[in-house]
Amino acid sequence: METQSQAETKNLVQQFWNSHPCGGKFSTQVIGSREFFNEIESHRYQSEWHIPGLAAFNLWAGRDVLEVGCGLGTDAVQFARNGARYIGVDLTPRSIELTSLRFRQENLDGRFLNADAENLPFPPASFDLVYSHGVLHHTPNTERAIQEVHRVLKPGGQAVIMLYHRRSYNYYGNIMFLRRLGARLLKLKRGPRLVARLTGEPLESLETRSREMRLHPDKFWPRERFLSDNTDGAGNPVSKVFSRTEASLMFKNFSKVRTSVRFLNKRWIPLIGRYLPRAIDDALGRLWGWHLWIFAEK
Repeated sequence: METQSQAETKNLVQQFWNSHPCGGKFSTQVIGSREFFNEIESHRYQSEWHIPGLAAFNLWAGRDVLEVGCGLGTDAVQFARNGARYIGVDLTPRSIELTSLRFRQENLDGRFLNADAENLPFPPASFDLVYSHGVLHHTPNTERAIQEVHRVLKPGGQAVIMLYHRRSYNYYGNIMFLRRLGARLLKLKRGPRLVARLTGEPLESLETRSREMRLHPDKFWPRERFLSDNTDGAGNPVSKVFSRTEASLMFKNFSKVRTSVRFLNKRWIPLIGRYLPRAIDDALGRLWGWHLWIFAEK
């Protein structure tokens, strides 16, 4: 049974992602326009070029696919273009609205529901594939959400899930070292300007954060709170990280489970990150990548 605290957290999660549609910051175009969606799609598959190969959009033609957390529909349209019978759910009405709009623009078939990943509104054994990329680490009870994935899959069905990876450069090197160091710099008088110069983050948002840190110095430093604030934007209510072992334990009810790590997130590697060739980026991403992919069969 869901606790009051979990329900309150979900309300905060819904409010945050309604105000910050996933990936929307990577486009300067009018939200909801074709140009907006095209720019987001281009950015996604340029920076996370591994996704099409791992998601295997082309393998699901004529089959029932559920995406838990459809966001702005970037992966959704890939499934639909390849002939899947697609259903997308999301906790945020804004995501459902925008993904539905995108499908209409492209004359694609799909169904969309505002729903909670921990309580999916489908009968058992409904889908051949349940896909979720970067979503289930934002819900209070991730294990409960994975149990729901198992429940709605048909026997022999596949789950393809991406969670944030604990044993990654982005977690230890970027978030827990560089960003914590940068946060301490923000406390200095000229700190926001220095951090803006080093990271490219907007000066205005850094100055706002600096003022908040001075007013509430104990609010930002606990590890879990700092992680959430430094993954998908300040004010993000929940982000979690998992090791391969922790993830595999949550998938214990599946008959087969394998994991794979990708995405170095090299833009957060100081000085040399942008110059890393794809071969090195890929090799390091397979060792210390931020994205932990889980492939499980019911």
